[in-house]
Amino acid sequence: MDRDPISRRASTRLWIPFACVLFLIALAVSALVIPQLRLLHLLQGVIYVAILVLARRNSPWAYGAGVAVAGVWNSLNLFITHLMQAGAVAIWSFLRSGQVRRPDTMMVTVAGIAHFVLIIACLDAVIHSQNERKWRKFVLGGVLALAYFVVIVALARPR
Repeated sequence: MDRDPISRRASTRLWIPFACVLFLIALAVSALVIPQLRLLHLLQGVIYVAILVLARRNSPWAYGAGVAVAGVWNSLNLFITHLMQAGAVAIWSFLRSGQVRRPDTMMVTVAGIAHFVLIIACLDAVIHSQNERKWRKFVLGGVLALAYFVVIVALARPR
């Protein structure tokens, strides 16, 4: 069934908040388990609150931020740290045994799934946006979000 652009934007408004809230839950659980991450995760949560607020206004800045931060974060956790794979193993172990052994690692996989949803929803939203100069704003939103992300990681990461 082919949807008109208005329907797509309505569904996107649903998926962006879902992805942001799911990621914020993963941040909160991880911060509860590992207290050293609390400041970093609090500052990181600001990005997702900003994406939520700006996306409700159909802002390409939010869509760029969502794609850039989620893309970089998922790339790091898939290809560098491999924590998404370790989290998937921990989730599978939980499903088989009923025992939670590494909730923080499990949350990396949950957060990664939230990010995949966020990337798709943000791309859908920007493609169907009627905003003039949407691609410039999309790119600048991504650059600013990544700059903020780099700064908070440099300042607040556990040593």
